[in-house]
Amino acid sequence: MKRLLFVLSLMFIASPAAAADKLTVMLDWFINPDHGPLYVALERGEFERRGLDVELIPPADPNDPPKLVAAGRADLAISYQPQLHLQVAAGLPLMRVGTLVATPLSSLVVLADSPIKSIADLKGRKVGFSVGGFEDALLGAMLDKHGLRLDDVELINVNFSLSPSLMSGQVDAVIGAYRNFELNQMDLEGRPGRAFYLEEEGVPAYDELIVVAKRENASDPRISGFIDALEAATQYMVNHPDAAWELFIKGRKDLDDELNRRAWRDTLPRFALRPAALDSGRYQAFAEFLKRRGMIESIPPVESYAVEGR
Repeated sequence: MKRLLFVLSLMFIASPAAAADKLTVMLDWFINPDHGPLYVALERGEFERRGLDVELIPPADPNDPPKLVAAGRADLAISYQPQLHLQVAAGLPLMRVGTLVATPLSSLVVLADSPIKSIADLKGRKVGFSVGGFEDALLGAMLDKHGLRLDDVELINVNFSLSPSLMSGQVDAVIGAYRNFELNQMDLEGRPGRAFYLEEEGVPAYDELIVVAKRENASDPRISGFIDALEAATQYMVNHPDAAWELFIKGRKDLDDELNRRAWRDTLPRFALRPAALDSGRYQAFAEFLKRRGMIESIPPVESYAVEGR
């Protein structure tokens, strides 16, 4: 018996601690307040408590993250619900497993002192966009509600210079501006803007930022732990917004400026309090909208591309 206990004790001493499960997560863009729950979870040890070693990676190209996940070169990606519908229709084997930001952020923006007081006033005006094929579909739906068509406006590709093109007078309005960033940026530069919200102008509400996995990996238990950690972090942010801000900028002092502080404030109420929860009706309604707009040919079952995160 003594010999057995001695051998067991040697085995215990020699055995390394269980390694945390590695999980690579591609962000949708450079680090910004939209990613608050991810970094608060990281700094508070929420991932570590669930046995996860999470690496958050900003992309070199914002178009790549879902493709990398579909190819098995990353475990998860932060993406967008509208793009998910289009990517699934294009054949990418992706599955929504969680939600980060539960409301639209995109909007149509004009200068605050612009003569454009309603969508109907866009007739004959120049509208800037950055993502062709999708943003013009959103604009088309907004115009339809007010008796106009895309032919009634002049579309100008301004790439990602949405605010600069508007403030310089190159265009009269921009579609795709984020209400938590561009509006604050314009205000700080002394050229305040005014937003028309897509979900109030003929576009169904949708989840702006979501978490996607490769379809065959959607039931990976690591994902459940990841989503649980996001929920814990989001609850902490709601209860302790100032302390959570300090965690967000910890080691990232380049983010500690007035624009990001304002964006943090404006994004906080938009984070998903239950990131695992899936509103199937919302996904079905948006798929039907895309089909009506000619963006997808058919409407797949929601469960084929979106599931509860646990």
